Amino acid sequence: MAQIELILYATDFSEDAARAVELTTQLAQSQGARLHLLHVITELGDTHRRGIPASVMDAFVREVTTQAVSDMHDFRQRFFAHYPGELSTDVVMGPGAEEILAQADRLDADLIVMGSHGRHGVEKLLLGSTTERLIRKSHIPVLTVPERV
Repeated sequence: MAQIELILYATDFSEDAARAVELTTQLAQSQGARLHLLHVITELGDTHRRGIPASVMDAFVREVTTQAVSDMHDFRQRFFAHYPGELSTDVVMGPGAEEILAQADRLDADLIVMGSHGRHGVEKLLLGSTTERLIRKSHIPVLTVPERV
């Protein structure tokens, strides 16, 4: 079995993240792996931005980013305060699956872990699935953890 040196844990800060966090920390500790927590702020598409003044959009992006950084700090404190290994965090903006893959490449991650919301039917069709796109495009293993059993 290959050694896992870095695990990228992608989170949306959901309340149901505890199962994925527990599994991630156990796996990281057993492997002596570093952990990198990542949150992706998904961008508004060009069609949604049309008609919004640039100054308003810039202020909105700054506010959303500031809130996400604060949320990441809180998430880290809540779930990873006692993690004994090396832990880093990042908040980026862009398309979810593509940004997770880009960060995994940049960090040379060995594994991506993320919770799965388990959308079905019309909701999955309309919203798409970051997890599904990630699994299809990733060249490294992706571990998805159902958030609710």
